[in-house]
Amino acid sequence: MNRRFQFSVVAVSTCVVTLLLFGAVHGRSASPDNPYNNLGVYAEVLNKIKLDYVEEPDMKAVTLGAINGMLESIDPYASYLNADQYKQYVKSKDSKKADVGLVLSKRFGYMGVVGALPGSPAGKAGLGTGDVIESISNVSTRDMPLAFAELLFQGDAGSTIEISVLRARKSEAQKVTLTRAVLVYPPLVAKLVTDQGPAPIGLIETVTLVPGRVKEIAAKIAELEKQGAKKFVLDLRHCSTGPDEDGIALANLFMDKGLITYTLGQKSARQDFQASAAKAVTKLPLVVLLNRGTAGAAEIAAAALIDSKRAESVGERTYGDAAIRKAITMDDGSAVILSVAKYYFPSGKAIQDTGVTPGTLQADADNAAPTEDDEEGDTPPATAAAPKTGDPVLAKAFEILKK
Repeated sequence: MNRRFQFSVVAVSTCVVTLLLFGAVHGRSASPDNPYNNLGVYAEVLNKIKLDYVEEPDMKAVTLGAINGMLESIDPYASYLNADQYKQYVKSKDSKKADVGLVLSKRFGYMGVVGALPGSPAGKAGLGTGDVIESISNVSTRDMPLAFAELLFQGDAGSTIEISVLRARKSEAQKVTLTRAVLVYPPLVAKLVTDQGPAPIGLIETVTLVPGRVKEIAAKIAELEKQGAKKFVLDLRHCSTGPDEDGIALANLFMDKGLITYTLGQKSARQDFQASAAKAVTKLPLVVLLNRGTAGAAEIAAAALIDSKRAESVGERTYGDAAIRKAITMDDGSAVILSVAKYYFPSGKAIQDTGVTPGTLQADADNAAPTEDDEEGDTPPATAAAPKTGDPVLAKAFEILKK
């Protein structure tokens, strides 16, 4: 550490201590949540690290780690980007580059996989919900900004990137090479099921809510009703992409009245989203299927349908991600990307805080606990569509509809 940087650290620490003393004098009657008290703890820990750590610490790395840890503790999708990273982020944000098809969040300081788009390079490699990416191109993801990691996965079609992945059924990290490709979203699946009781059931499966998908779903609902469907199953397992407003629109297809969701933030006034009768397309009984790879817009739709008692639900607790995020720039050109408002259940729970828990809990077949006969190489991808024979979640949905 050079002397100029040491002097900078001492100067900054002196300023912090001065502010703390000022706050202690003028804010003693304040509540325990007074920011001066919290800042005092941070300053004390920082000082102990500086003075007592086994070797002279890299204070820049310590500060960066503190920032990232603070952000992860409140929002696993938040990022801190330095000035150069933020410039690259802005430049690449709207570019149409090839990608690997991963949806990420921070997990234990590293990159956690929310989901992998079926058919994408990541999906074909078997990556899925719950995997942890330990390194990208031999660079540890520990304290790596989430937004920057997403940029690293983008590039020219045909180019490759190597990652190290920690998985639940593997004792050691695995090296995986992914070849970037132009992402193609799987098509909507809609069919009439006639062998599950006297009443035909319309089955609709989607793993994305990209723009235009909700209109497709509306058209398929009408088509299946003409074919004789008397009940519906909406399969939103592994659905983790798509704009939030399309999650609201999806819920509205099945709701002709009532509150779908609302947004609220510390500096963002509450905004309600009410169902419109003109946009509803069916009143038939409905069961929604969910799992831990369901996130974002799909969670907004599921929360509304379940909370309003419009639908029954089966599966696993969803990931927990439904928020409005924005980049807030700093004086030095760096930026923090974080949630400024959250989406809520009609009843008042924040989706990001609790996820969406189905009324009937049922694990996917591909998420079942391993048996002694399982071989490590036979682990099915967590994001692959479960086969319809031996699909316990779908079977449970049919059972509910029979009643």
